[in-house]
Amino acid sequence: MCVVRLNQAVEGSMIEMVNSNKLSAEQKEAFESEGYLGLPAFIDDEWLVRLTEAAQRAVEDSRDITETNEWFDVESNHAACNPRLRRLMKPQDYDSVFWEFASEGPFTDLAEDLLGPDVKFHHGKLNFKWSDGGAEVKWHQDIPFWPHTSYNVLTIGLALDEIDDSMGPMGVVPGSHKGPIFNHYAPDGRWQGFINKSDLLSVAIGRAGYIKGPAGTVTVHHCRAVHGSQPNVHPVKPRPLLLFAYSRAASLPIMPYNQNSRYNGAIVRGCHPIYPEVDRELCPLPPLKGQRSIFESQQD
Repeated sequence: MCVVRLNQAVEGSMIEMVNSNKLSAEQKEAFESEGYLGLPAFIDDEWLVRLTEAAQRAVEDSRDITETNEWFDVESNHAACNPRLRRLMKPQDYDSVFWEFASEGPFTDLAEDLLGPDVKFHHGKLNFKWSDGGAEVKWHQDIPFWPHTSYNVLTIGLALDEIDDSMGPMGVVPGSHKGPIFNHYAPDGRWQGFINKSDLLSVAIGRAGYIKGPAGTVTVHHCRAVHGSQPNVHPVKPRPLLLFAYSRAASLPIMPYNQNSRYNGAIVRGCHPIYPEVDRELCPLPPLKGQRSIFESQQD
């Protein structure tokens, strides 16, 4: 089955496919070279209002829980009177507006521009990073968490509110997607979900580009790009960042999905492939069981 965008021709009744072309040739070249993009104020206010309202409903729903569960990952000081929701898991299943955005909104156009005409949805999450110390994310790569048969995989994020230097913006090391895939296990063999300090010595962390901007700013990063973020030290403002991962349809996940989502593996643009694509460079596998959210793994 194919999922395509169609447009009525100006003359006659012929139906023709539309090429999204959301990105310029220069932006595509920058992604290929640097492994990430920052697109300030890329998403319009109509989408932002709908998505922000859904995010606020999730925060309200989280008041009723006392510990992390399959939907809500909460900080240790989370309370009904002071909700500290670190992550909404599976936003695409939580509220239909998230899936509408992930499958029909401008993210699919961006994914098509960078991955090609056949695009598969992998997973989603909404990270809140609350004010006054919201969780750090240590330097890591995404693909060791969910290996695929090839590396045509990326994550697209949307800032639901303004992000400035104080709020722990995501930093990406330019060109690191062309380097090695690092070990994300601790020296004792425990899965930790971040790159060991000894390995980081070979990564130009000081050159990281930090993606900031007004509400509606979009981040795009390659699955191999080394990235992370500092705590949010803003006194009052959280940093909600909605994230959806996509792959080329022929790049198949190797491990079981971490999320039990109804949309696992959905084709959101183009067609299901006839053959898989397989990269000759292998990706190390995460634990088969017991892999928790990145926050729980990194802060254990």
